[in-house]
Amino acid sequence: MSPTPPAHLHLAVALDGTGWHPASWREPVARPRDLLTAGYWADLITEAERGLLDFVTLEDGLGPQSSRLLTPDERTDQVRGRLDAVLIASRVAPLTRHIGLVPTVVTTHTEPFHISKAIATLDYVSTGRAGVRVRTSARVDEAAHFGRRTIRPIDSFDGPGAQELLTELFDEAADHVEVVRRLWDSWEDDAEIRDAATGRFIDRDKLHYIDFEGPFFSVKGPAITPRPPQGQPLVTALAHQTVPYRLVARQADVGYVTPHDAAEARSIVAEIRAEQEAAGRADRTLHVFGDLVVLLDDSRSAAQDRLGRLDTLAGEPYTSDARVFTGTAAQLADLLEELAAGGLTGFRLRPAVAGHDLPRITRDLVPELRRRRRFRDAYESGTLRGLLGLGRPANRYAAA
Repeated sequence: MSPTPPAHLHLAVALDGTGWHPASWREPVARPRDLLTAGYWADLITEAERGLLDFVTLEDGLGPQSSRLLTPDERTDQVRGRLDAVLIASRVAPLTRHIGLVPTVVTTHTEPFHISKAIATLDYVSTGRAGVRVRTSARVDEAAHFGRRTIRPIDSFDGPGAQELLTELFDEAADHVEVVRRLWDSWEDDAEIRDAATGRFIDRDKLHYIDFEGPFFSVKGPAITPRPPQGQPLVTALAHQTVPYRLVARQADVGYVTPHDAAEARSIVAEIRAEQEAAGRADRTLHVFGDLVVLLDDSRSAAQDRLGRLDTLAGEPYTSDARVFTGTAAQLADLLEELAAGGLTGFRLRPAVAGHDLPRITRDLVPELRRRRRFRDAYESGTLRGLLGLGRPANRYAAA
C-alpha cells in the first residue's frame, strides 16, 4: 500500500496597510500614495488569489493606528488612517472568483444587527466567500468616539482590573457573534418565493424573531437581509490567552494563535480543544491557525538584512505578538510543517512589506508547499466554508 499523503495546510494572509512592519511604507514597492484607492487593495487580494490562498483578512479599527497597545500616539513617521475593511472587501469581491474575504469588525462599539447585514451582503456580493474577524477594543479613546459607554483605563493586559475588563469584553463579543449568527438564520433558505403570478414575494412564516435577551444585547429580529449563500459566513478571531481562547472555542470557525514553537502550539491547541468540549462544540470543525510575521528573501541573511534596514528606518527594533520569521520560502515551509505537527491546521501569514512579501508567499512559498504535497493545486470549492472543509449548516429555526 502507498503511504497516506500528508494533509494539506490552509493558508491565509493578513493585510494591513503597506505591511506589518511600521517602516514598510518607506520601501520602494510599498505604494503608500495608493493606500486609499480600490486598485491597491484589488492588486493585493488578486495576488493572494493567484497563489490559491484560502482567504485574506483585512485589518480595521475604530481609532488611528498606534505604536502603543492601549492608547493613541503622536507619531508622524508611520502609516495613520485607513479605509473601512468591510467596504474594501465588498469593492474587491466582484474582481475575484475564489478567495475568501474576511474583514475585521470591532464588536465593542458596533451593533450586531448592522454587522449581520454587512457580512450577509458581502456573502451575496462574493457569492459565498465572506467571513468576519471579530475583535474587541479596550482603548479609552475609541470609546470616546461613540459616547455610549466608558472603558475603564488599564495600563496593560496584565495590570490590575485587566482580566475583569477582558472577560467582560470577550463575553460581550461572544454574545455579539451569537446574535449575528441567529440573525443569519432568521430567514429560512426558501423564505423568498418571488412568484409574480400569485403576487407572493416572501413566505412570512419563514421569517423568524430571534428574541435574544442577554446582559449586553436585546435583539428581536428578524434580519432584513435574507439568509447568506453560505448559511453562516466564516467567523474568526485572534486569541492570545485563556479568555479569548474561550471565545474562539464558543463561537469561531477559525482561531488565530501566536505560538513561537511546536511545543507552545501543542499546548495552545490542547487548551482550545478543552474549551471547545466544555462549550459543547467538540463535534464541530474548528480550525486553529498559527500567525507569523514573515520576511521572505533568497537567503536568511538577505531577509535579516532587510529587517535590520527597516528597523533602522523605524528607529527601533520591530516586535510583534507573533513570531517574526526571516528566511527563504523553503525554510518557512520547514517551520510551517514543524508547527503543524503541534496540531495547527493552517497559518495566517502577515507580510512585513506587502508589496515584497506577499508575492514571495504566492510565488515562492506556495510552489514549495505544493512540491511537498502540503497545499492545493487548484481551488476545489466555490465557497469559503467549502475551502475549509466546513459544511453548510442547517437553519436553526427551520422545521425539521
